[in-house]
Amino acid sequence: MRISIFGLGYVGSVSAACLAEMGHTVIGVEPNEAKVDLMNRGVSPVVEAGLPERLKQLTATGALRATSNWDEAVQQTDMALVCVGTPSLPNGGIDLRYVIRAASHIGSALAKKSDYFRVVIRSTVLPGTIEESVIPVLEETSGKVAGKDFGVCMNPEFLREGTAIEDFYHPPKSVIGEFDSRSGDGLADIYKVLPGEVRRVPLRVAEMVKYADNTFHALKVVFGNEIGSVCKAMGIDSHRVMEIFCLDTKLNLSPYYLKPGYSFGGSCLPKDLRALNYIARSHDVETPTLSSILPSNRQHFQSVVHELLKYKGKRLGFLGLSFKSGTDDLRESPLVELIETVIGKGFEVCVFDPYVSLGRLIGANKEFIEKEIPHISKLMCGSAEELLEHADVIVVGHNSKEVQSVLANVSPQHVVLDLVRARKNAADGPGQYWGICW
Repeated sequence: MRISIFGLGYVGSVSAACLAEMGHTVIGVEPNEAKVDLMNRGVSPVVEAGLPERLKQLTATGALRATSNWDEAVQQTDMALVCVGTPSLPNGGIDLRYVIRAASHIGSALAKKSDYFRVVIRSTVLPGTIEESVIPVLEETSGKVAGKDFGVCMNPEFLREGTAIEDFYHPPKSVIGEFDSRSGDGLADIYKVLPGEVRRVPLRVAEMVKYADNTFHALKVVFGNEIGSVCKAMGIDSHRVMEIFCLDTKLNLSPYYLKPGYSFGGSCLPKDLRALNYIARSHDVETPTLSSILPSNRQHFQSVVHELLKYKGKRLGFLGLSFKSGTDDLRESPLVELIETVIGKGFEVCVFDPYVSLGRLIGANKEFIEKEIPHISKLMCGSAEELLEHADVIVVGHNSKEVQSVLANVSPQHVVLDLVRARKNAADGPGQYWGICW
């Protein structure tokens, strides 16, 4: 392909070199004449392992060159990758001036270009930026229509300084946010030769992925440091602890627990968090991240209570009572607390949980149910049909075959409040639908 790359900073220079090395013809676009001169002489404008030798070879063969003439670059290419900076503003937002300037230049050049052209934003931008800021500028300056005359994509980068070229050629994933399928087709052709799964998604999903990634990386650093601080105060080798922690790729380093849903509970997580925060305080160790986990979990719980209060006067039916599906363990179940809260608010409630129904008779929680929550035990339905007949609002707290069977039989008059994403899409079944964080 013929590709122009706007911005020859870190991401732009690495992307330009790798794409040219893959066989594409690349033109780098940069207003800084010094960078243009460096690039055309095969000298890297940034420090990155493996980049200088690649630039020297690629510029010598003509596969890669740089210019400050953005109009010329657009006229001679079929796709533009925008790799300009998006620095922070004092209020925490991002400065879009360079992205908007690039979009304006590209749009002005498109006004004179008859061929279909793809504009790909590779800079890190907040969700909604492309739809609300970039596309309007492109359409205004070009006099053309997105999706008809030109395509628009979001292609976040996941390059680490020092290993950027290795990361480019061996990505764990390639994400293509696309205005429409035609917009993403040309970009998908580039990435299909690289390892890693290619995901083609809506623009806002692609914009948000980079923020989820980087925020989680930051969280991991802080988590490791706070665990390390507690270990140090107690004379424990923190690196041995975290080395063992990282051996668990089933739970610790895995997709497990990373699906948006309801608050956590159970006999382990709340108890152990309280204990760890206690021991940290007793050693005068500040752990602001660890200390914020339970309050954050509580806030999530309160958001569900707030939503349920909108249905005052309606009868509530809860699918699930234990702290997670497949068990009868009710200790610190957030569903038990939610039910007790809405009962206190005056709601009429019924509950269906086949595992707890069995536990009432033979399980280890029989004594707990009889002594601690006999008022809730009396609200248990004997069948899913009984719950559907009783309730106006179905609160989905578990996801299991039994729950799916119940959801398949709700009526258009029911309201479904889903805490576990038992439905993948709101339109997958009858009834009004609300998802807790989707």
